[in-house]
Amino acid sequence: MTDVRAGDRDDRPNLLLVDDDVTFCSVLSKALEKRGFRVRLAHSVAAALSEIQGRPPEYAVIDLKMPDESGLLLVSKLKALDEQTKIVVLTGYASVATAVEAIKLGATYYLSKPADADEIVAAFGRRSGDPSVPIAGKPLSVDRLEWEHINRVLLEHGGNISATAKALSMHRRTLQRKLMKRAAPS
Repeated sequence: MTDVRAGDRDDRPNLLLVDDDVTFCSVLSKALEKRGFRVRLAHSVAAALSEIQGRPPEYAVIDLKMPDESGLLLVSKLKALDEQTKIVVLTGYASVATAVEAIKLGATYYLSKPADADEIVAAFGRRSGDPSVPIAGKPLSVDRLEWEHINRVLLEHGGNISATAKALSMHRRTLQRKLMKRAAPS
């Protein structure tokens, strides 16, 4: 990857940061600007879609769980506008199902929060998988398996809570409570 710090400041690469946490955006934006990016912010998928019309970014950091739509929708839209856009999906609600979908839709990498600016910049430089990634020494916990299954079924139903609850034979409120919790540690 080329050093984004090099060159004229007017030639800095354009980065779109999309997260509904305003404080997190402010801190991460400053850190990314120090690393040579020109950062644009959006706090919803709708705002991000408006921001990218006519000028898609070279780089994007997208939160998965947004208040209006899934960040996965934005990954798809960005790739449709410019196949060369490098996208890192960043989330506090990591699951295998959403990681797979993000990569299938064109994300360069998928990171769980907390992640710092250096990890994000390094993720932009990833060109292929790493066969030396260690394999977990133990299987996933029952709580984590449940979380993964719920997320996979939720994706299959396009994020529709009612349809997902019905498919899981679960009360809608129970499903909503489970989704409101962060992913259980594995």
